Amino acid sequence: MLSPRRLNPRYQGAMSDETSTDAIVHSITARPEDEGERVDRFLAAAIDSLTRSRIKGLIEAGRATRNGQTLRQPAEPVQAGMVYALHLPAPVAAMPQAQAIPFPILYEDGDLLVLDKPAGLVVHPAPGNLDGTLVNALLAHCGDDLPGIGGERRPGIVHRLDKDTSGVMVVAKTEQALASLSATFAARDLDRSYLALVWGLPSPAAGAIEGDIGRDPRDRKRMALVTRGGKHALTHYRTITQRDLAVALLECRLGTGRTHQIRVHLASQGHPVVGDPVYLRRVPGTARNLPETLRHTLLDFPRQALHAARLGFAHPRTGAALSFETPPPADMQALLTALGMAET
Repeated sequence: MLSPRRLNPRYQGAMSDETSTDAIVHSITARPEDEGERVDRFLAAAIDSLTRSRIKGLIEAGRATRNGQTLRQPAEPVQAGMVYALHLPAPVAAMPQAQAIPFPILYEDGDLLVLDKPAGLVVHPAPGNLDGTLVNALLAHCGDDLPGIGGERRPGIVHRLDKDTSGVMVVAKTEQALASLSATFAARDLDRSYLALVWGLPSPAAGAIEGDIGRDPRDRKRMALVTRGGKHALTHYRTITQRDLAVALLECRLGTGRTHQIRVHLASQGHPVVGDPVYLRRVPGTARNLPETLRHTLLDFPRQALHAARLGFAHPRTGAALSFETPPPADMQALLTALGMAET
């Protein structure tokens, strides 16, 4: 086995120009006796400092190469003579750094904070978004109150919204509030609804979509309806208004809370969310009912038109009923106005 070699890649953070610490690349040439072995097992045997599960995750994340070509399948058979490399991400600080990023606050007291998350804001640090997140903003806003509540990487986070989904979120500021709110979300003992602009007109106009959700076996970055290994998921919807059978504005309520649930369920019924970069694969033929300029405006919308419009829950300490509602942000509101579907 070749010794790991150190590189010094530089990267531009979302909110900082500081450089990263060293990353490590493990490089191993496959021998004839390695032929046909699963690549994750081959690498795990060669790199004793990493577990096989860790290596499998790195492969699925696209951090492994074969003769310089990215590979993503842990079960891929090894080819003798090929050079396999595993690129470990640069280490990052255990605790995110406070960053002064403005965000709209709807309510705040000593126990919690409710905000209207802008589209484009990542909730917590993760590979590819190590800073410039809501957590960084919360640490700056809350100061010494927040660190450590619920874990260093996700302090105070009770639930999350996708990066390009806007809307109401609640954040805990104490351990007691975090435990109480987490239990409330787990039990679905809250009033929570989303607005989704979708292609086509669902039939019936109101109903429920049910189907287990898990990782798409063909693309690990996507979720999908699966027959094995998924988690039960239930989404209730009703049509608020529609335009020419081409697009509809839906209110969606979650019976469960799975990753990308609304987006996956609606796409599975042939009604993907407008602008969804992951699950919009085919636009229904009824889109031809729209004027061409309007159709292109919808096709050019740069994110999923999904907004967490309402959130109601009991205060974790006092038990008082709290309820918050926000309209769609300006870009989605402009789209609804162009369609003649905006509320007057």
